Amino acid sequence: MRYYLKKRMENIVSMKLLLPVLSACALAVLSGCAKKSEPTATAGTVTLNYANFPPASTFPCVQMEHWKSEIEKRTGGKVKVNTYPGGTLLGAKDIFDGVIAGTADIGNFAMSYQPGRFPVSEAIDLPLGFTSAKAASLALYDLLEKYPQEFEKVKLLTVFTCPPADFMTTKPVKSLKDLKGMELRVSGTGAEAVKKLGAIPIAMPQSETPEALQKGVVKGVVSSMEILQDFNFAAYTPYATETNLFVVTFAVVMNKEKWNALPADVKKVLDDLRREQAEWTGKYVDDHVTEAVKWSKQKYNLQIIKLPASEMAEIPKLTKPMIDDYVKRVSAKGLAGDKIMKDVYMLRDKYEKQFKK
Repeated sequence: MRYYLKKRMENIVSMKLLLPVLSACALAVLSGCAKKSEPTATAGTVTLNYANFPPASTFPCVQMEHWKSEIEKRTGGKVKVNTYPGGTLLGAKDIFDGVIAGTADIGNFAMSYQPGRFPVSEAIDLPLGFTSAKAASLALYDLLEKYPQEFEKVKLLTVFTCPPADFMTTKPVKSLKDLKGMELRVSGTGAEAVKKLGAIPIAMPQSETPEALQKGVVKGVVSSMEILQDFNFAAYTPYATETNLFVVTFAVVMNKEKWNALPADVKKVLDDLRREQAEWTGKYVDDHVTEAVKWSKQKYNLQIIKLPASEMAEIPKLTKPMIDDYVKRVSAKGLAGDKIMKDVYMLRDKYEKQFKK
């Protein structure tokens, strides 16, 4: 009996000694499981956070959701993309640096929001007479394939542009003379283009523009015409004058470390989609402009005005000083300004011919 009592006591002591070890092992196992459940590039699902700045209904966010859907489908669910429209993760001017810092894995932004920082891309923003976003988007894509230096700190996933900017006004603009002294809401490179045509550019947030139009603070908006429907501007601007004045360039970039950590098969899927996404976005937003104009005509009786050919021919002459100034500015930074513009004109002509309406 004493023998059995002694052995039982020894077993209890042994268990007491083992418990801390077992607890430590259990914690280690649980810790290992926790690490395995986290999104990584080598095991399980890869989770990517994608920041965007405009409202969810606008075309830059529509292209974001299309990209997300395609990536998740083409990787068989291996990649999950969380999207953040409307500046909910990063503001418009913070997206590029936020992606570099890793605040977001991916971000979409407009290059013209940071003048001088993306000198090659700025060439496409100039008043070059593009007639479609599809042509301008592929011209931008090819240009940055040749001159990629301004995106060295990130992985460039795709690029695109908005459709060409036109005049949406409270009074009809039937000739360039009608623009003289007219206050117009415009942003980025477009402000200088509008000034060259004799109008007065006014900078203000898109959200404040409807009230400014109603009060007569501005007499119109210079932008691509999808905003007639997306922001209901057709309710305030009953006239639209086609000029194909300029486009706005956008880029979708990814944090370099996050990119480097991706498996090779995932990288291939993302790379394969780069040019395809540029073309898809251009076509989508061109079609959306057509829909927006049709909607505006039906709901608000929008009047579309086309300038005479002689007036349209004056626009490149009036805006040429902007091209000359661009060449001078980027050449002073050590870039081949003349060569870049030569490439831009060549790409414009190539894609305008390919996608001629």
